Amino acid sequence: MDIFEKCHHFVDGTSLRGQEYAAVRDAGVYPYFIPIQSSADTEVIIDGEKKVMIGSNNYLGLTHHPKVLEAAEIAARKYGSGCTGSRFLNGTLDIHIALEEALAKFVRKDAALVFSTGFQVNLSSIDALVRRRDLVFIDELSHASVRDGCRIAPGKMIRFRHNNVDDLCQRLENADAEKGKLIIVEGIYSMEGDIAKLPSFAKAAQRYQCRLMVDDAHAVGVLGATGAGTAEHFGIEDDVDLIMGTFSKSFACIGGFIAGEAAVIDYLKHEARSLLFSASMPPSAVATVHAALEIIKSEPERREKLWKNARKMHEGLKSLGYNIGRSESPVVPVIVGEDMKTCIFWKHMLDEGVFTNPVVSPGVPPGSARLRTSYMASHTDNQLDFVLEKFAQVGKALGII
Repeated sequence: MDIFEKCHHFVDGTSLRGQEYAAVRDAGVYPYFIPIQSSADTEVIIDGEKKVMIGSNNYLGLTHHPKVLEAAEIAARKYGSGCTGSRFLNGTLDIHIALEEALAKFVRKDAALVFSTGFQVNLSSIDALVRRRDLVFIDELSHASVRDGCRIAPGKMIRFRHNNVDDLCQRLENADAEKGKLIIVEGIYSMEGDIAKLPSFAKAAQRYQCRLMVDDAHAVGVLGATGAGTAEHFGIEDDVDLIMGTFSKSFACIGGFIAGEAAVIDYLKHEARSLLFSASMPPSAVATVHAALEIIKSEPERREKLWKNARKMHEGLKSLGYNIGRSESPVVPVIVGEDMKTCIFWKHMLDEGVFTNPVVSPGVPPGSARLRTSYMASHTDNQLDFVLEKFAQVGKALGII
């Protein structure tokens, strides 16, 4: 058996996944790796044509904020293009430390640690914390980075039904009381758009003597009075042990962080393998994130506009007859059901000038394929009206509504 045989079966359509790939490719509706020919904003250029972007995680629209761009340029000129080493060795700059201190203060934790990607945060933090005699309880719709972190950790992973505290408690009741336990939930679920029932999860963690971690990748900058995330949104910052966030959403860059008590963060600095063995965030990215953090704190009107836009799209899509599931955030799924029909829907919307993200199985459970839409503070009413007009036109033409 040639180890590459699976690759050829995928490309020539002789494996199950290959058949699915070949079907959308041959139908001319393959929706991934689309090259964008302009910068990331509310409008982008694809094949020379302008499209309204509703497939971005740029929630606060900061990718072109003058202070963000200026900070990145100044840092690049002062520190160079990269650190050429890991945080553990030569890759820690004074601006990494300053950013960590600012993030810890922002989310009201003792300390924080920044990684080169958000995926690395979950992958390594979970692996480092969940050792052989430990248990980790995760939502069945957890992000791939959470699942992969649990998979490589030597402890045991236990899934509970989505956002279902009762199901979690039943599993905790049956668990070995002597084992260490970590519960992981997401603040805003990236494919559903719903918000974790965090107060109930916090009570469960206290009752069963567990630690509680919140993946706030889509919530920092979006939820909370100051944008500090889900714990602030519910006013239970002291009841959450670890807060994880990414910089590729509201912070308009790349990277991630985890924040918690000082001893835990110090431990992760020495045990999180993706921190120890990956080059650190480049200076321009660090400066970008720090500038974005200051804007998040000083320009609350951006968050207000984001929520105004989200409400407009919730109401507009539902009034057209679309199923947007449990969404209660700027992440709004338009649930179609069939994988191929979703890809066809995506292509028609793109041709009409709207960029969305099609998500099919195994990204979501079979039969729940969708266009994942997400909105920015910088979207104008005219742009959103155009999007709703196209959803009405294309949805009716394809018989989806």
